[in-house]
Amino acid sequence: MSVDLSRNGEFAFITLNRPEALNALSFAILRQIGEAIDAVAEQRDVRALFFTGAGEKSFCAGADIKELRNRPLADQRRGAELGQGVFAKLDRLPVASIALVNGFAFGGGLELALACTFRLASATARFGLPEVKLGLIPGYGGTQRLPRLVGEARALEIIMTGRTLDAVEAERIGLVNRIVETGLVDAGLEFARQFSRYSLPTLEFARRAVQRGADLPLVEGLQLEAELSTLAYRTRDAEEGMAAFEEKRKPDFRDE
Repeated sequence: MSVDLSRNGEFAFITLNRPEALNALSFAILRQIGEAIDAVAEQRDVRALFFTGAGEKSFCAGADIKELRNRPLADQRRGAELGQGVFAKLDRLPVASIALVNGFAFGGGLELALACTFRLASATARFGLPEVKLGLIPGYGGTQRLPRLVGEARALEIIMTGRTLDAVEAERIGLVNRIVETGLVDAGLEFARQFSRYSLPTLEFARRAVQRGADLPLVEGLQLEAELSTLAYRTRDAEEGMAAFEEKRKPDFRDE
């Protein structure tokens, strides 16, 4: 298997394990990623999902170009839909996902990172959507997720030039949440523990409000927020959280 699923306590890890090819995404690997995400969704005790790349050089260097040549257009369309469908599973996952980017995150690799809730990067990480250099454009969600994250003008520049961004620039424009100098996995675990101790239903409501609201006019987004915040009040954890505040004690959240 070129995709490994493992656990570290309350956290799940999906590792792209094809370092000899810089963890490039074949269609088979995309399917394995989808199966691994489905498996995580079934593990009710998981509180966050991490993506990593094996080796020191690359998180994921993008699609396996050899697979993309000399294919009927219908197959090319199905390939794009496969990648989009697999990465969209992260939107529906009941827990947050975090990309730990070590080395290259190019093409489909960056698109995978963009589909995650958060992105942490090593100081040596490099980012780019170089498809234009091959006469192509991103097809696994890059043209849609990148502008939502960094703005239309910046996204168009990155996509239309195909240039590479270093970690400092990626953090400055909001592409990554933070740069980690050493111990990327340990830093990722520390980052996740900042929110994983809270009620999972509440965290999911917050993600849904932000992510779905981004595609709505402000008035409709506010209506969505009101609906989801009302649902939050109906949880046992909301009652426990408010009671604990009044009683000046630590809340006992049970994800209910």
